[in-house]
Amino acid sequence: MTSSHQARHLVLRYGWNSTAYQILNPGIQHWFSAEAPAVAGYVTRAGTMVIAGAPVCAPESLPTVIRELESHAKSRGQRTCYFHASQRLAGHFQSSPHHSRIALGAQPVWNPGEWPEILKRRPSLRAQLARAKNKSVTVTLRPATALRDDLHFRSCLAAWLRSRPLPPMHFLVEPHTHQGELADRILLIARQRETPVAYLLASPIPQRNGFLVEQILRSPAAPNGTAELLIDALMSHLAAAGRTYLTLGLSPLCRESDPHLQSNPLWLRALMALARTRGRRFYDFDGLDKFRSKLCPSHWEPVYAITNERRFSPRSLYALLAAFSEKPLPLFAFGALARSIRRFASSPCI
Repeated sequence: MTSSHQARHLVLRYGWNSTAYQILNPGIQHWFSAEAPAVAGYVTRAGTMVIAGAPVCAPESLPTVIRELESHAKSRGQRTCYFHASQRLAGHFQSSPHHSRIALGAQPVWNPGEWPEILKRRPSLRAQLARAKNKSVTVTLRPATALRDDLHFRSCLAAWLRSRPLPPMHFLVEPHTHQGELADRILLIARQRETPVAYLLASPIPQRNGFLVEQILRSPAAPNGTAELLIDALMSHLAAAGRTYLTLGLSPLCRESDPHLQSNPLWLRALMALARTRGRRFYDFDGLDKFRSKLCPSHWEPVYAITNERRFSPRSLYALLAAFSEKPLPLFAFGALARSIRRFASSPCI
């Protein structure tokens, strides 16, 4: 069995964190435990082993696996930092004097079976769905493996990447997911008069009987309401299959996580406040928050970063940010600034 097949086998058996299946994406390395059936996906940045979510293993094996993983990192002169850790992993480290955590935001959660009731209560949401349908947009379910040869998808992805204010990011926001494992994912395609205009890709969370919406890509030609129509179709599909959990993933710095964010170190709260108010040119925190909130999630789950140091340090923050770039972080930041200047220069004068 190859390492990728072994990792997939473990994810399908033990995957609980919403990011579990994402460790099979391109660019993520795998560490396997010698003491228990377990795998962790990671990238190494700034002398830190940045773990995607949490080690994938049986709950009772978690303490053993964490000790082994951190000992492995230490033998290489590295720290460990768990990005997108859930409350379960945070609870494990709650009383540890050798670990610290910060809140990153929260992820919205739905039970797909409750979606019809949400639609009844939200006429504005029904109106968005009607807008897309009135523009002849339909949604079909396809095997996710079809993405590998879908030229429309590649065109849509390229257009979407060009429209982003930031250069392409990777790790847990990998845009080239179609180059990784697809067998267990769900693919929905929105078409307008037979032409694909948007795609939704969801990955399984086996131990929570649910899925993570990993990507929603819209072409510039997609009518308003197309993203909502894709989510509506996914809710119906999951409810029919008896699935009880769906999340759209992390909403960084979202308002619903404010009580948790207030427990972060003062220097980090200041940086986060600056990012929320001054960083809109690069990332629309409020826009993402509003879009997800209007879909009326049943609840929001806090998301953390946890590091094996007594106090969360700027060095760990640097490693987390660097995990999302293939280039050194200063070059990524320079590219983002240059991209912003080009976008501003090409925008029409008012």
